[in-house]
Amino acid sequence: QRRDKLDVISVAFSGGKDSRVIYHLALEAGVKFEPHFSVTTVDPPELLRFIKREYPEVIWDRPAKTMWQLIEAHRIPPTRRMRYCCRELKEDKGEGRIVVTGIRWQESGARSKRGMVEGCTKGHKSYVHPIIDWSSDDVWQYHRERGLPHCELYDEGYHRIGCVLCPMNRNTERDIERWPRLAANYRRACEKAYQRRLERGDEMMWTSGEDMFNWWISNQRGNTDSDQLSMFA
Repeated sequence: QRRDKLDVISVAFSGGKDSRVIYHLALEAGVKFEPHFSVTTVDPPELLRFIKREYPEVIWDRPAKTMWQLIEAHRIPPTRRMRYCCRELKEDKGEGRIVVTGIRWQESGARSKRGMVEGCTKGHKSYVHPIIDWSSDDVWQYHRERGLPHCELYDEGYHRIGCVLCPMNRNTERDIERWPRLAANYRRACEKAYQRRLERGDEMMWTSGEDMFNWWISNQRGNTDSDQLSMFA
Protein backbone atom coordinates (compact mmCIF):
# COMPACT_ATOMS: atom_id res chain seq x y z
CA GLN A 1 0.00 0.00 0.00
CA ARG A 2 1.38 3.43 -0.99
CA ARG A 3 2.17 5.91 1.75
CA ASP A 4 1.18 9.57 1.59
CA LYS A 5 3.22 11.35 -1.08
CA LEU A 6 4.65 13.95 1.28
CA ASP A 7 5.87 11.27 3.67
CA VAL A 8 7.89 9.22 1.18
CA ILE A 9 11.00 9.98 -0.87
CA SER A 10 10.88 8.89 -4.50
CA VAL A 11 14.10 7.28 -5.73
CA ALA A 12 14.52 7.51 -9.50
CA PHE A 13 15.63 3.98 -10.36
CA SER A 14 16.84 3.13 -13.87
CA GLY A 15 18.70 -0.09 -13.17
CA GLY A 16 21.97 1.61 -14.13
CA LYS A 17 25.05 1.78 -11.94
CA ASP A 18 24.30 5.22 -10.48
CA SER A 19 20.66 4.60 -9.61
CA ARG A 20 21.58 1.34 -7.89
CA VAL A 21 23.94 3.30 -5.64
CA ILE A 22 21.28 5.79 -4.55
CA TYR A 23 18.82 2.93 -4.01
CA HIS A 24 21.22 1.17 -1.66
CA LEU A 25 22.23 4.43 0.03
CA ALA A 26 18.55 4.98 0.80
CA LEU A 27 18.36 1.49 2.29
CA GLU A 28 21.41 2.14 4.43
CA ALA A 29 20.03 5.49 5.59
CA GLY A 30 16.82 3.84 6.73
CA VAL A 31 14.59 6.48 5.15
CA LYS A 32 11.10 5.76 3.84
CA PHE A 33 11.24 5.69 0.06
CA GLU A 34 9.70 4.23 -3.05
CA PRO A 35 11.93 3.23 -6.00
CA HIS A 36 10.33 4.18 -9.31
CA PHE A 37 11.41 2.98 -12.75
CA SER A 38 10.16 5.11 -15.65
CA VAL A 39 9.42 2.74 -18.50
CA THR A 40 10.34 4.35 -21.82
CA THR A 41 9.25 1.47 -24.12
CA VAL A 42 12.75 1.53 -25.67
CA ASP A 43 14.63 0.09 -22.69
CA PRO A 44 17.10 -2.74 -23.41
CA PRO A 45 15.40 -6.12 -22.81
CA GLU A 46 18.43 -7.23 -20.79
CA LEU A 47 17.93 -4.28 -18.44
CA LEU A 48 14.23 -5.03 -17.96
CA ARG A 49 15.00 -8.64 -17.09
CA PHE A 50 17.71 -7.53 -14.66
CA ILE A 51 15.36 -5.17 -12.79
CA LYS A 52 12.61 -7.79 -12.57
CA ARG A 53 15.05 -10.39 -11.29
CA GLU A 54 17.18 -8.36 -8.87
CA TYR A 55 14.81 -5.55 -7.83
CA PRO A 56 11.26 -6.94 -7.88
CA GLU A 57 10.13 -4.30 -5.37
CA VAL A 58 10.72 -1.44 -7.83
CA ILE A 59 7.54 0.30 -9.03
CA TRP A 60 7.24 0.48 -12.82
CA ASP A 61 5.73 3.76 -14.05
CA ARG A 62 4.38 3.24 -17.55
CA PRO A 63 4.03 6.22 -19.91
CA ALA A 64 0.82 7.56 -21.42
CA LYS A 65 2.40 7.24 -24.89
CA THR A 66 5.07 4.97 -26.28
CA MET A 67 8.20 6.31 -27.92
CA TRP A 68 6.73 5.37 -31.30
CA GLN A 69 3.60 7.41 -30.63
CA LEU A 70 5.69 10.39 -29.51
CA ILE A 71 7.79 10.30 -32.68
CA GLU A 72 4.65 10.29 -34.80
CA ALA A 73 3.06 13.09 -32.74
CA HIS A 74 6.17 15.31 -32.89
CA ARG A 75 6.77 14.35 -36.53
CA ILE A 76 10.47 13.85 -35.89
CA PRO A 77 12.53 11.49 -33.71
CA PRO A 78 14.13 13.03 -30.58
CA THR A 79 17.52 14.69 -31.02
CA ARG A 80 20.24 16.04 -28.78
CA ARG A 81 18.63 19.48 -28.90
CA MET A 82 15.03 18.30 -28.85
CA ARG A 83 14.83 15.66 -26.14
CA TYR A 84 11.09 15.64 -25.74
CA CYS A 85 11.40 11.94 -24.92
CA CYS A 86 12.96 12.66 -21.50
CA ARG A 87 10.36 15.31 -20.75
CA GLU A 88 7.40 13.11 -21.62
CA LEU A 89 8.66 9.69 -20.55
CA LYS A 90 10.66 10.48 -17.40
CA GLU A 91 10.54 14.02 -16.08
CA ASP A 92 6.80 14.18 -15.38
CA LYS A 93 7.13 11.71 -12.49
CA GLY A 94 7.36 12.38 -8.74
CA GLU A 95 4.78 15.14 -8.43
CA GLY A 96 4.64 16.60 -4.91
CA ARG A 97 7.68 14.66 -3.73
CA ILE A 98 11.38 14.84 -3.04
CA VAL A 99 12.95 12.94 -5.92
CA VAL A 100 16.40 11.44 -5.40
CA THR A 101 18.47 10.82 -8.54
CA GLY A 102 21.89 9.46 -9.47
CA ILE A 103 22.91 12.48 -11.56
CA ARG A 104 26.66 13.17 -11.42
CA TRP A 105 28.75 16.16 -12.51
CA GLN A 106 31.20 13.91 -14.35
CA GLU A 107 28.56 12.69 -16.80
CA SER A 108 28.27 15.79 -19.00
CA GLY A 109 28.91 19.51 -19.29
CA ALA A 110 25.25 20.27 -18.68
CA ARG A 111 25.13 18.16 -15.53
CA SER A 112 28.34 19.77 -14.23
CA LYS A 113 26.27 22.91 -13.68
CA ARG A 114 23.59 21.20 -11.59
CA GLY A 115 23.30 21.69 -7.86
CA MET A 116 23.04 18.95 -5.25
CA VAL A 117 19.56 20.21 -4.30
CA GLU A 118 17.22 21.74 -6.88
CA GLY A 119 13.64 22.91 -6.96
CA CYS A 120 11.12 22.34 -9.71
CA THR A 121 7.96 24.42 -10.00
CA LYS A 122 6.49 22.02 -12.56
CA GLY A 123 4.95 19.23 -10.55
CA HIS A 124 5.85 20.97 -7.28
CA LYS A 125 8.76 18.69 -6.50
CA SER A 126 12.35 18.95 -5.33
CA TYR A 127 15.40 17.07 -6.58
CA VAL A 128 18.29 15.77 -4.49
CA HIS A 129 21.40 14.37 -6.19
CA PRO A 130 23.41 12.77 -3.34
CA ILE A 131 26.25 11.38 -5.50
CA ILE A 132 26.56 14.39 -7.80
CA ASP A 133 30.26 14.80 -6.95
CA TRP A 134 31.14 11.10 -7.28
CA SER A 135 33.35 9.80 -10.07
CA SER A 136 32.63 6.61 -12.02
CA ASP A 137 35.42 4.96 -10.04
CA ASP A 138 33.65 5.91 -6.82
CA VAL A 139 30.43 4.36 -8.08
CA TRP A 140 32.04 1.07 -9.05
CA GLN A 141 34.03 0.95 -5.81
CA TYR A 142 30.74 1.20 -3.90
CA HIS A 143 29.40 -1.71 -5.98
CA ARG A 144 32.46 -3.84 -5.29
CA GLU A 145 32.51 -3.14 -1.54
CA ARG A 146 28.87 -4.17 -1.17
CA GLY A 147 28.76 -6.90 -3.78
CA LEU A 148 25.91 -5.26 -5.70
CA PRO A 149 24.55 -6.97 -8.83
CA HIS A 150 24.74 -5.22 -12.19
CA CYS A 151 23.24 -5.69 -15.63
CA GLU A 152 25.35 -7.86 -17.94
CA LEU A 153 25.48 -5.09 -20.55
CA TYR A 154 28.20 -3.41 -18.49
CA ASP A 155 30.34 -6.54 -18.85
CA GLU A 156 29.94 -6.27 -22.63
CA GLY A 157 31.43 -2.78 -22.78
CA TYR A 158 28.31 -0.62 -22.48
CA HIS A 159 29.03 2.45 -20.37
CA ARG A 160 25.43 3.70 -20.43
CA ILE A 161 22.52 1.28 -20.57
CA GLY A 162 19.53 3.57 -21.00
CA CYS A 163 17.23 3.91 -23.99
CA VAL A 164 18.17 2.00 -27.12
CA LEU A 165 19.31 4.42 -29.86
CA CYS A 166 19.26 7.37 -27.46
CA PRO A 167 20.32 10.60 -29.24
CA MET A 168 23.06 10.97 -26.62
CA ASN A 169 24.62 7.67 -27.75
CA ARG A 170 26.62 7.74 -30.98
CA ASN A 171 27.31 4.00 -31.15
CA THR A 172 24.17 3.41 -33.19
CA GLU A 173 25.35 0.59 -35.46
CA ARG A 174 26.08 -1.62 -32.47
CA ASP A 175 22.61 -0.99 -31.04
CA ILE A 176 20.85 -1.61 -34.35
CA GLU A 177 22.64 -4.94 -34.73
CA ARG A 178 21.93 -6.02 -31.16
CA TRP A 179 18.29 -4.91 -30.96
CA PRO A 180 16.93 -5.19 -34.55
CA ARG A 181 13.27 -5.32 -33.43
CA LEU A 182 13.55 -1.96 -31.63
CA ALA A 183 15.38 -0.51 -34.63
CA ALA A 184 12.57 -1.71 -36.89
CA ASN A 185 10.02 -0.02 -34.63
CA TYR A 186 11.99 3.23 -34.90
CA ARG A 187 11.93 2.90 -38.69
CA ARG A 188 8.17 2.43 -38.71
CA ALA A 189 7.73 5.41 -36.39
CA CYS A 190 9.85 7.57 -38.70
CA GLU A 191 7.71 6.50 -41.65
CA LYS A 192 4.56 7.56 -39.78
CA ALA A 193 6.20 10.86 -38.80
CA TYR A 194 7.16 11.45 -42.42
CA GLN A 195 3.63 10.71 -43.62
CA ARG A 196 2.19 13.14 -41.08
CA ARG A 197 4.53 15.82 -42.41
CA LEU A 198 3.33 15.15 -45.93
CA GLU A 199 -0.29 15.43 -44.84
CA ARG A 200 0.37 18.72 -43.07
CA GLY A 201 2.49 20.17 -45.85
CA ASP A 202 5.44 20.67 -43.50
CA GLU A 203 8.83 21.67 -44.82
CA MET A 204 11.17 18.69 -44.98
CA MET A 205 14.72 17.73 -45.73
CA TRP A 206 13.90 14.02 -46.13
CA THR A 207 12.56 12.07 -49.08
CA SER A 208 11.06 9.18 -47.08
CA GLY A 209 10.66 7.78 -43.61
CA GLU A 210 13.74 5.64 -44.17
CA ASP A 211 15.65 8.77 -45.14
CA MET A 212 14.51 10.40 -41.89
CA PHE A 213 15.67 7.36 -39.91
CA ASN A 214 19.08 7.29 -41.62
CA TRP A 215 19.50 11.02 -40.99
CA TRP A 216 18.61 10.49 -37.34
CA ILE A 217 21.14 7.73 -36.68
CA SER A 218 23.92 9.57 -38.49
CA ASN A 219 26.14 12.13 -36.80
CA GLN A 220 23.86 14.81 -38.24
CA ARG A 221 21.49 14.34 -35.35
CA GLY A 222 24.22 15.62 -33.05
CA ASN A 223 25.60 18.31 -35.33
CA THR A 224 22.54 19.74 -37.08
CA ASP A 225 22.03 23.43 -36.48
CA SER A 226 19.44 24.17 -33.78
CA ASP A 227 17.64 26.70 -35.98
CA GLN A 228 17.24 24.07 -38.68
CA LEU A 229 15.86 21.61 -36.14
CA SER A 230 13.36 24.11 -34.77
CA MET A 231 11.94 24.52 -38.27
CA PHE A 232 11.07 20.83 -38.35
CA ALA A 233 9.71 20.57 -34.78
